[in-house]
Amino acid sequence: VREVRVRKSIFFKAVLPLILQINEETLAQRKRVWDLSYRMRLGQRLDAIDSLWLTGRFDHYGVAPGDVDGLLNRMDIIPPSLALAQSAEESGWGTSRFVREGNALFGQWVFSTNRHMTPAQRDKGKTHRVKAFGALIDSVRAYADNLNTHRAYAAFRRDRANMRARGRPIDGMALAGRLTRYSERGQRYVKTIRSIISVNRLRHLDDARLHDGEPGADPVI
Repeated sequence: VREVRVRKSIFFKAVLPLILQINEETLAQRKRVWDLSYRMRLGQRLDAIDSLWLTGRFDHYGVAPGDVDGLLNRMDIIPPSLALAQSAEESGWGTSRFVREGNALFGQWVFSTNRHMTPAQRDKGKTHRVKAFGALIDSVRAYADNLNTHRAYAAFRRDRANMRARGRPIDGMALAGRLTRYSERGQRYVKTIRSIISVNRLRHLDDARLHDGEPGADPVI
């Protein structure tokens, strides 16, 4: 699609529902953790299914078993404005080889050769590849897991938790400032992401939710 405005519109309409779906899955898991934690505080014994599920969540998010607060700090949403801006920047608005051939919206690096793609312009001495996925939504889920678990984004998670604790919106523009380690460009990368959010007026999408009506309905924005 050559026309920039149309290309952006198609990109947002394709990617936003994926981000919202992952966020809704995460919120549902947060609610389940709260419910199970409340039952345990009442002295109730969890059944095998709930106990196994909770153990799996602690393991997935890299949190010590029983540390519910630590789990909830990591198990939280990614602001749609931020995710959209990063996916647009990392994928060239959906035009890069990585997204076309490997459904890689966020340019995540890996050091395995299995099913992943070698950057054509990789610097001499570098050995990283770009992680490939079977579907776009798998790329979004891996991106959320990356921000929610990697030690490089501890400050991002701390600021997000403070926003939630104070009853404030989870603000993508503010949290972008904690992603200097996402790219070798550091602060220049943050400036670019914030510019994409501002120029494309993405902040209002942080309040977007999937429609509760018929399956396949458009997201409410």
